[in-house]
Amino acid sequence: MKLRVTLSLFALLLTSSISGIYAENKYSLNDTIPLAEVAVVSATKTEVNRNQIPLTISVVDRETIDASTETGVLSILSEQVPGLFVTERGVTGYGVSSGSAGTVNIHGVGGGNRVLMLFDGQPNWAGIFGHHLPDAYVASDAERVEVIRGPGSLLYGSNAMGGIINVITRKATENGIHGRGRILYGSYDTWKFRGSAGYKKDKFNAYISLNHDQSDGQRENSAFYINNGYIKLGYEITDNWNVNGDAIIAGFKVNNPGAVDAPAVENWAKAVRSTYSVSLNNTYGKMNGSLQMFYNDGNHKINDGWRNGEPRPYLFRSSDFNKGIALFESFRLIEGNLFTVGFDAKQWGGHAWNDSINGKIGEIIDKKVNEFAGYAVVQQTLFDKLTVNAGVRLENNEGYGNEWIPQGGIAYQLSNQTSFKASASKGFRSPNLRELYLYMPANPDLKPEEMNNFDFSWLQSLWNNKIQLELTAYYAHGKNLITTAMVDGKPLNVNTDKFTNKGIDFAFTYHILPALKASGNYSFLDSDIRIAAAPKHKAFLSINWSVNKFTVAPNFQYINGLYLGTANDTEVVDHYALLNCKVSYKATEWIHLFVNGENLTDTSYQTYLGFPMPGIVILGGFDVKF
Repeated sequence: MKLRVTLSLFALLLTSSISGIYAENKYSLNDTIPLAEVAVVSATKTEVNRNQIPLTISVVDRETIDASTETGVLSILSEQVPGLFVTERGVTGYGVSSGSAGTVNIHGVGGGNRVLMLFDGQPNWAGIFGHHLPDAYVASDAERVEVIRGPGSLLYGSNAMGGIINVITRKATENGIHGRGRILYGSYDTWKFRGSAGYKKDKFNAYISLNHDQSDGQRENSAFYINNGYIKLGYEITDNWNVNGDAIIAGFKVNNPGAVDAPAVENWAKAVRSTYSVSLNNTYGKMNGSLQMFYNDGNHKINDGWRNGEPRPYLFRSSDFNKGIALFESFRLIEGNLFTVGFDAKQWGGHAWNDSINGKIGEIIDKKVNEFAGYAVVQQTLFDKLTVNAGVRLENNEGYGNEWIPQGGIAYQLSNQTSFKASASKGFRSPNLRELYLYMPANPDLKPEEMNNFDFSWLQSLWNNKIQLELTAYYAHGKNLITTAMVDGKPLNVNTDKFTNKGIDFAFTYHILPALKASGNYSFLDSDIRIAAAPKHKAFLSINWSVNKFTVAPNFQYINGLYLGTANDTEVVDHYALLNCKVSYKATEWIHLFVNGENLTDTSYQTYLGFPMPGIVILGGFDVKF
């Protein structure tokens, strides 16, 4: 019933928007222009046209990021990228430890560290637990986000088995001082503050942003807050050389209310995550490259809550790190050629212990892991139509030895409006320290996971480039997936048998009128195993209509076949539809007012078992630019 109501309301918003202005505009179907060219760096580490890369890549641009009222990057991607799904648990904030959300799946592969998070091409995840920290990825830091929907292990090694999410950070590009501020307030006493400023003069540029979010949450004991700061500095040493450095620091506290049938008391986590990097970059006529160094770390303090009606006498503590160096150089040897060679060296690990009032009472883990890798990728365009791409990586993990990762594919531009792409790639993931050594399920005999992926894409433009279409079919076959099973009556991390995922992704944009744009995506996943946080059907449709000083932007999301887990020996699968709408008003050239409504049909749903999402959420505020 609620689905029919949601669809009816969305249809009403859509038809009323179009009918009021369609008659004023006429378009010719003649004179086509080429497919939209979008430059990406994640697939080759050098900026190239996305249509010439065999891999399937989605790009979420700055306009889309700024239009959202979401603080976290992952929530935006979950709507905008087909085949990608992210779990949530409340109004804002994902959390850490028990009761946390933010699990990312791409084509049914994810959870833990199977999808690799990157800042400007450098890995960012917790050294002990292996997974990313979703609250640390703030939208205001992102210029754009590139998502490889499939293995990215050729360039990025372990943890990129299911794909990569590369956050390209912002920098100042305009001369002088410019900035932006945002204040937002709404349901459940939720506040969001954002401020950013950039400065550029001659060869120097600087960009800084500050964020603060806080909310009481929709449930008792679910309050959340985060403070985030980002700074980026750059200097052009010569016409051919430049240096960049940036730092990101996020501190947050999250309360875990527990599952609805097992409420938690005094279960909270505090964390401080920081990321630092510096790069020396060169750009010449027929070559370009970079020397990059990165370091990210975290400190966590966790109260696991009361047990048997009594507070615990200790806190869980951990500190972790992930650091490395990366060097690559790309050469254009002949016409249409791009040849890239690179080397990576990484070290990750950390220390965990239990901490009482009187000091440490129990060591849990203190380990580190070294990895080294070299790779080469060649891409050649022939006859201005056919692009062939192939590469290989050799990665050495001190615990598992050498791993070869091949990849290859082709892209063929049939015409200015039609392109086809196909690729075959291998992904792999080494077990993380948590799976090997932490807690009861730990198993030091685990093997690395592996997956072979095959995909085929069709890209099409229509009606003078007003319509852009992308259709992708994929097939992934893997083995040694690490799961927790009961062995001799006890939980144990084990490598399971083989698994197969297959499906399709579809995405489109339609510039109906100069002031009216529609976009959307759909994905279908068929797997021979049960996968949490990976819906069988996922659809998203958004409309953006501007008239005079108003902009109305409704959107609709539909999820079907979302497996949540098992409760009382019964599998729990959820289906839901959400209707959201944002209305903004351009009060002046520099001030925009807006109100955003989420889940306007008050749908009951959950993406994480035992943690129902809120009903109607209303947030309002304003943007100021200078």
